Amino acid sequence: MEIYFLGTGAGVPAKERNVSSIALKLLEERKSVWLFDCGEATQHQILHTSIKPRKIEKIFITHLHGDHIFGIPGLLGSRSFQGGESPLTIYGPEGIKEFILNAIRLSSTHLKYKLKIVEIEEDGLLFEDETFQVYVKKLDHGIPSYGFRVVEKDLPGMLQVNKLKELGVKPGPDYKRLKNGELVTLENGTVLNGKDFLGPDKKGRIVTILGDTRACESRFELAENADVLIHEATFAKNDESLAFEYYHSTTVDAAKLAKKANVHHLILTHISSRYQGDAALQTLWQEAKEVFDQTYVARDFYRHEVKRR
Repeated sequence: MEIYFLGTGAGVPAKERNVSSIALKLLEERKSVWLFDCGEATQHQILHTSIKPRKIEKIFITHLHGDHIFGIPGLLGSRSFQGGESPLTIYGPEGIKEFILNAIRLSSTHLKYKLKIVEIEEDGLLFEDETFQVYVKKLDHGIPSYGFRVVEKDLPGMLQVNKLKELGVKPGPDYKRLKNGELVTLENGTVLNGKDFLGPDKKGRIVTILGDTRACESRFELAENADVLIHEATFAKNDESLAFEYYHSTTVDAAKLAKKANVHHLILTHISSRYQGDAALQTLWQEAKEVFDQTYVARDFYRHEVKRR
């Protein structure tokens, strides 16, 4: 599981930062990529990475401001041109379906794959399968804006091969069945329960990605105990009044949440273009780090591996 930042700027593109888009690479877990937001020129950013558009399985849109959605039509068309045939699902606020379908219709874009668009109706469980759950919750922004909590389900522990060898169980189909927690009857009539030969479960990882928001309590439920919290930091600490006026957060707002929610790593993104250069970024980083030590400020193409604790 790896997070790949394709765009880390706020509002408009800048030389150092494109507008918002984050890729969650799940190539080992499910051989796919999930996108969170798709600002203008996201597909251009992808060209500088190893990400294949046909591998993008889901796109989660936090809100409908242009710097988070204007890249969707181009990416959908390119995915089709580049051989993408597998289904794609897009989740987003009310209105995302109208935006996408009108763009496709008016541009006469033909998709060679099945496109499903799910509009968020309420907080709670948005998606679940055998490996992941995705929860959504509304934040505090000028228009409906959401945060997402991606929860990897716990994995079964390692099969304790040495214990099986001591019992004379040879590698083969029985190992697989025991690994699945099934009952296996040996030739001598002994019945083994796979659950007795598994180590501790591997704890699933949690990644929380928040859309644009002012400091609000609804963020906590999404962020609690996350391995990685990705939070906007449009403004510096001294611009707190501007952040509140424009429904955004500061570096310190994000850091306070990370500390309160007991997250492992905080990554700041959605940085205003007013903060240019290494010195400005160092200041942003230090402001947050004073509150929460394990803080990073993302740049375009920054990659972060989500490790198990």
